[in-house]
Amino acid sequence: MAGARRGRGLGISALVVGLLGLVLAVGGFGFLRSAYGASTVAGSSMRPSYDRGDRIVWERVDGSEVRRGDVVLFTPPADYGFDGPLLKRVVGVGGDRVTCCTAAGSRERVTVNGKPVEEPYVYGGDADGVHKSYDVTVPRGRLFLLGDNRANSNDSRFHSGEQGGTVSADAVRGRVTDDRTVPFLLVAALLVGVVLLLVGGGLGIAFLAVRRRKVPQVPQMPWPMQPTGS
Repeated sequence: MAGARRGRGLGISALVVGLLGLVLAVGGFGFLRSAYGASTVAGSSMRPSYDRGDRIVWERVDGSEVRRGDVVLFTPPADYGFDGPLLKRVVGVGGDRVTCCTAAGSRERVTVNGKPVEEPYVYGGDADGVHKSYDVTVPRGRLFLLGDNRANSNDSRFHSGEQGGTVSADAVRGRVTDDRTVPFLLVAALLVGVVLLLVGGGLGIAFLAVRRRKVPQVPQMPWPMQPTGS
């Protein structure tokens, strides 16, 4: 009886632990894959914020969710001459008027809708970098994108022939996030789920071993027992 109870306990434990591990592993992996991505920065156009070789985490968002100041990963148009995704900062969204530049030198400022934009992230404090003026009204559903390293960035400034150099918001693949709490928790859930699956598998093996163990049988007498008289 004790062996049978122990076997049932192992079976129930294997089932519960295995199911919990499956939920955590599949749920963590599925949500992580559908909501986030990771990439390695290939160039220096986003220095000093993100340099070549930096590992970035980005959240998958619809282009309509992007706001000014966001750093996005996007698929560039063919005239960029680059096959892979690029990393740039959103300076203007649909309806914005983006112009460059006011003043000169370190006092240069990109203006959006007539207001100078403070850009502490710009490399060397140079908002222009290549002495190229522009005045673009961003069409609806499109984005005006610039690199933080303005002196070394292939961005909207150099593609003015295509709707003012703007890029379709639909080309956005994700928005870079420096808060990695949620991705970390999802990875942790995935790893814990894998461990629980292994533990559940081990308990299942133990359960089968207990079930297959032969229960000792009381040997039968070769002849029937006869009652004895007193």
